Amino acid sequence: MSPVKAVLFDRDGTLVHDVPYNGDPGRVRPVDGAREALALLRGRGIRTGVVTNQSGVARGLLTDADVRAVNRRVDELLGPFDVWAVCPHGPGDGCHCRKPEPGLVLRAAGRICTDPADCVVVGDIGADVEAARRAGAHGILVPNERTRPQETVTAEHVATDLLTAVRAVLDGRPPAGRIVADERPLERAYAPEPPADPCGRPR
Repeated sequence: MSPVKAVLFDRDGTLVHDVPYNGDPGRVRPVDGAREALALLRGRGIRTGVVTNQSGVARGLLTDADVRAVNRRVDELLGPFDVWAVCPHGPGDGCHCRKPEPGLVLRAAGRICTDPADCVVVGDIGADVEAARRAGAHGILVPNERTRPQETVTAEHVATDLLTAVRAVLDGRPPAGRIVADERPLERAYAPEPPADPCGRPR
């Protein structure tokens, strides 16, 4: 069995498609592979949780009730999760929970009585993996169109998709390096493919 005891996921852009400041449960759509990845973890007895920044509350774009409604929908589609940890603060509020600060990770780990060193945090931006590092947990970056190229290059562990990240967890602690699914250099693996020649020949 994997030595990892819990995997904590970012919500928007990692488990579900990112809809900025979403307060509508009807717009929640899981990303490809999310259900399968979570089923693999639960089948091994690994606990799952969500750690999410929701600054729309501080900005006046969402209410706490909106966030709870969306979280309930995520739980209906992908749960049940063992723990949720939400930061409603804005970037200038100076809180200790907003990622990349470690508070959300520490809070979630504490609620499920798990040492952060036995947790993996999976997210789509640098703040997610930095929060993991500051908390003493392991971080895996799963890049998407919102991820800055520099975040991908500097992340300690990178997976091409959610299932790849989870399979790495199930194989043991995340390997010391990239988890790239092809042989291209890392910078090219996340760059868009060049357009094809009209005659079908690659450029």
